[in-house]
Amino acid sequence: MLYFDHAATSPVRPEVLEAMRPYLTGVFGNPSSHHTAGEAAARALDDARARVAAVLGMRRSDVVFTAGGTEANNLAVKGIVLAALERNRRHLVVSPIEHESILESAEYLRRFHGVSVTMLPVDSAGRIDPEALDDAIRDDTALVSVGHANNEIGTIQDAAALATVTGAAGVPLHLDAVQSAGWLPLRDPGADAVSIAGHKLGAPKGIGALAVRGRVPLEPLLHGGGQERGRRSGTENVAGAVALATALDLAEAERTSVAAVVAAATGRFITGVLASVPQATLTGDPVRRLPATASFTFAGTSGESVLLELERRGVISSSGSACAAGSDEPSHVLLACGIAPDVAQTSVRFTFGREPLVADAPERLAALVAESVRAVSG
Repeated sequence: MLYFDHAATSPVRPEVLEAMRPYLTGVFGNPSSHHTAGEAAARALDDARARVAAVLGMRRSDVVFTAGGTEANNLAVKGIVLAALERNRRHLVVSPIEHESILESAEYLRRFHGVSVTMLPVDSAGRIDPEALDDAIRDDTALVSVGHANNEIGTIQDAAALATVTGAAGVPLHLDAVQSAGWLPLRDPGADAVSIAGHKLGAPKGIGALAVRGRVPLEPLLHGGGQERGRRSGTENVAGAVALATALDLAEAERTSVAAVVAAATGRFITGVLASVPQATLTGDPVRRLPATASFTFAGTSGESVLLELERRGVISSSGSACAAGSDEPSHVLLACGIAPDVAQTSVRFTFGREPLVADAPERLAALVAESVRAVSG
């Protein structure tokens, strides 16, 4: 099997499994318990928090461990905006290409708390214009929340430019870095809050984090025992936190070299598909894109049929986001980029992993894509 759906999830790295194993067996205490077993777990949790904070350019106390990226995004959007309502700030800025966890959180705030939501326009490559953001910010804006890099088309936003705009306006910026963590530097963009998820990095599913600077008020969504400095109650997943910290450390240490190698392989694959499939169109920014992401539309075909043909040939990929469970609607990301619904439904996304590929893998994959498209084109 050739697995090219790493944006959906990646396998657990052996080093991560070994790092978390002790906290699933011998060191099993509750980190809130004031005894030897609990204190050992608390030390591991504190170390994991410090390691995550170091990669994100935050303070240890800024990091809140969550059950994944969706919870981290919900906590960022709802938590920051709900806290800002006391200061009569009830305006939220997002874009139409965001992950569903951001868009649905925005819709919740609109419906149940009267929050005004502005959707920033994007161009055909999914890019946000910082000037448009500047125009959208109001005196009552509570938060700007955007994806650092898009999970479907791979377009990378100019986070530093967006942060310059929000910083000048005194408005917090939240970056959904679930896809960009491990591929892009996260210390530099200047965001006030950053979301990550472990299973995109080689940690298990079910662990993530939101790092939010201490000066930004945050209303908790989960109430109870006051864990995570009162921002996310519930007994912490110590093994998961250790796994996330280990995976993030490994990805960050390898990032520059691995990203260059993977970008070169992805580029060869893109060139091969565009040369051999006449109806193929690359979606997203052709240059400012995640090194591992290549997403195409194949006009005149069915994206699902292409996926089935690819799987018959041993290739696993996806039609876009894996997060809209059971949906057969055209991608909201592609529609926002101006792609017609019938063409958007032909989308197929390939996302490479960090592990080395055999030398001719990109060309072999491109040939299999061409075969699969021909098979469904009659």
